Amino acid sequence: MLRHEFQPGRLVAGVFLTGAGVVYAGDAGGAWKAPWFLVIPLVVGGLCLAGAVGVMAKAIRGRRGCRTTVDPAGTAEGTG
Repeated sequence: MLRHEFQPGRLVAGVFLTGAGVVYAGDAGGAWKAPWFLVIPLVVGGLCLAGAVGVMAKAIRGRRGCRTTVDPAGTAEGTG
């Protein structure tokens, strides 16, 4: 299996959308009574949090990826 880049924003979005699905499944199964509007703040809040986490991860990853080393002769290494 090919390795892929970890994306924490997608993980957060998936957790919140799975939570919304569990709320509706519990309501449909009769385990509890959930109002119809409960899922709106759950989904919107989860997507906003996922966006913030994604932006933060991109900023951290971008800062780490631009490092280059300079040897004493003054030429940059690792740039092609």
